[in-house]
Amino acid sequence: MTSLGSGIKVSKDNVRVDAYGTVDEVNALLGVVSSECSQINEGYAKYLNEILRQAQDDLFCIGSYLSNPANANLLDLLPQRVAVFENYIDEMTSKMPELSNFILPGGGKIGSLFQFARTVCRRAERGVVSLSKKNKINEDVLQYINRLSDLLFTMSRFSNYNEKVSEVIWKRR
Repeated sequence: MTSLGSGIKVSKDNVRVDAYGTVDEVNALLGVVSSECSQINEGYAKYLNEILRQAQDDLFCIGSYLSNPANANLLDLLPQRVAVFENYIDEMTSKMPELSNFILPGGGKIGSLFQFARTVCRRAERGVVSLSKKNKINEDVLQYINRLSDLLFTMSRFSNYNEKVSEVIWKRR
């Protein structure tokens, strides 16, 4: 058993615990990526790191809300943050070659970590969707996590592009 932010005790495999636990996992993984970005003294890495720090703060608010829906006031900025994500995606995408094929996750260390974070973020999204089937969930949370995974994909590509690491095109068998 574990206690939610509201003080209610639930099983550790409760869908709510799974949802906020996976959001916490994404946040921790973004901390690892941020640590790697901090090792690089290049403008693009500093730019990516600033985005990561903002996302980590947002994810902490989302986790707090998922643990205790009374913390809904922590979500006020999510719609604006989604718009900011879309601007970041457009900005980075405009500086890279157009993507017209599926690519294999990977590249340099940071690019690979961003891909890993993207997959964990998608798992968090699935967990929040599962929770939303049992409890009312603020729709901004679902939209935020969905767009965050898209942003992480773009950040992976942008990191690899700046490190001059080629993307590996997936070839159908």
